[in-house]
Parts: sequence; C-alpha cells; structure tokens
Amino acid sequence: MALLDVDDLSVTFSRRGQRTVHAVDGVSFSVDAGEVVGLVGESGCGKSVTSLAIMGLLPKQRGTRIGGKAVFDGTDLIQLDDRSRRDIRGRDVAMIFQDPLSSLNPVIPIGLQVTEVLTRHRGMKGDAAAKEAADLLDRVGIPDPRRRLKEYPHQLSGGMRQRALIAMAVACKPRLLIADEPTTALDVTIQAQILELLKELVRDSGTALVMITHDLGVVAGMCDTINVLYGGRVVETARRRPLFAQPRHPYTVGLLGSVPRLDAGRGERLTPIPGSVRDLLPWPDGCAFAPRCARRIDACVGEPPEMVPTHDGRSYRCVNPAPLPGSAPAVPGDIRREEDKA
Repeated sequence: MALLDVDDLSVTFSRRGQRTVHAVDGVSFSVDAGEVVGLVGESGCGKSVTSLAIMGLLPKQRGTRIGGKAVFDGTDLIQLDDRSRRDIRGRDVAMIFQDPLSSLNPVIPIGLQVTEVLTRHRGMKGDAAAKEAADLLDRVGIPDPRRRLKEYPHQLSGGMRQRALIAMAVACKPRLLIADEPTTALDVTIQAQILELLKELVRDSGTALVMITHDLGVVAGMCDTINVLYGGRVVETARRRPLFAQPRHPYTVGLLGSVPRLDAGRGERLTPIPGSVRDLLPWPDGCAFAPRCARRIDACVGEPPEMVPTHDGRSYRCVNPAPLPGSAPAVPGDIRREEDKA
C-alpha cells in the first residue's frame, strides 16, 4: 500500500456572478516510501492547488469545494479536523512553499519560526532547540547560522528565506515531504546543494517526496515517476526514462521541445507551445489542450479523453498521441546526461 494515495482529488472555486473554476479536476497519483514523484506543468495547471488541498491549507470559504481522497498511511487527510491535521502537519507531512516572503511571518525572527517546529513536534526547548535550529540552517547552506536565527525575514535575501523554509520543512524528518518549486529563488550552486539534501532525506529516512516543478532538469535528476498536469487533470503518467525517451501526450512533447538543447545546431530556434494555459477547452467538451495542440483532430472535441494505459505501465489522456520516436530519444542533451548519471 502506498504511503500517500491521492484518488480523484478535485478543487473548485466559485463566487457569485462568476464562473466556477475547476482548479483540480480528478487528479489521482500515489507515492511510496522512499519514492520521488513529480507533478509537472505550466503555471495554472493545478500543481500548487493540489498540494495545498493535501496539506489542508486552502482558504475555508463557502465557495471552495474539495472532493476525493488523499489517504496518508491509512488516514484520509481531506476528512481530518483541524486539530488532528495540525498534529500530522510538520511532523509526518511537511511542505516547502513556493513563495518564502509570504510564507514566513515578517514580525517573528527566523530562529523562533524554526524552533517552533522543534518544540511542537520534537519536544525540544531552550539551548537544545536553538542548537538544532542553527544546525538545520547550516545544512541548507545559510552562512553564520547563529546570527541568522536572530534576524527577521526582511533581513535575509530571497535565497536565504527559501533555505530557511526548507530547514523548517525537514526539521522533523517527515515521512512525506511536498516541495513546491523548492529551488526557484536559488542560484545554481545552492540549488545543487538543496537537491542533494532532499535526495539524502529520501535515501536515509525513506521519506516520500512529491516534487512540484516546471524545471525538467530537476525532474530528470530527481523523480522516479512523473505526472504531467494540464487544465487540472493528469494527462500523462510514466516512469522517468520512458517519459523523456518516448513522450506520448502532445503537451509533454511540447514541454520537452521548449527546453534548450546543448546538442542543438547553431541558430536553431526553440519550439514553444503556442498560446497560453488560459486557452483551454473545458474537459467535458473535449481535450483541454486541443486549442493549442498541433495534433488536434475532430475526435479531440466532443468527448473528454480517458486515460489510456499501456503495456509498459504508463498512461496518457489523448486520442491522437505522438508516435513512438525512432532511434533518437526526445530528450534534451543536458537532461539526457542527467539520466545517464542517475
């Protein structure tokens, strides 16, 4: 049984006088202990809303509706009351947020925000908690960690704030870690250090990691299984190597085609996906990607496509998938090297 099993998760936002937004529309995936699962797609595809629904952090308003299940170790996180969820959140399930400036409390020193997790879930106090907090900041690459404990978020750079969030998330060695664009604000050298820290956590503690990102280089180097989202639904699921070598959904092909290749000829242009993520068709009316798809046919409109399983364990939601390539894999040169290392 998977450590986390998300089944038919849906999130809708509705306001009087405005159309209902289906931010997440029947997303299903699972994560085993010690496995890294990626959620990939453009901004607006439902990745972050999926993670916030699992964590129970969506605003509780009358117009917000959450359906489906997110079963963590036999407990449905969606159905938990606030008190039970607080006991699990931070200790067994933790999250690295995308925007550190809005995620950290601006009027509380960094040290208190890190030690709060240690006190709440590990019972540490005083000097022991401060020493552990300093060690955590040092592990994520923050220089002079003891001095930084006394500083406020506005006194830290964007990259340092991001690393402080990561330190808070890994403080209790959670069994499930959700990382929402954890390396967006970091430079390349610190990014490599943080990714290695996350790999170490997965390897040594058996932590299940859900990696939310649009960086396909990070996906190639980190993820075991990849779920590609578009319009609030999963459009393709596959293990890492088959996905990069033989993408079947046109949206996955488009994402890979938008990545610069080191082996591309001089002056060769990238192939961007035309249009915007807003140019989508409602799923009940057909494939949401159809307005932007170069492989669109008449069958793409009228009925929503179902997930098609294949013999190699992957599945995709498309009636006219990309043909299987020949000898040359559809993997950018820099990503292919990361695959070989893995």
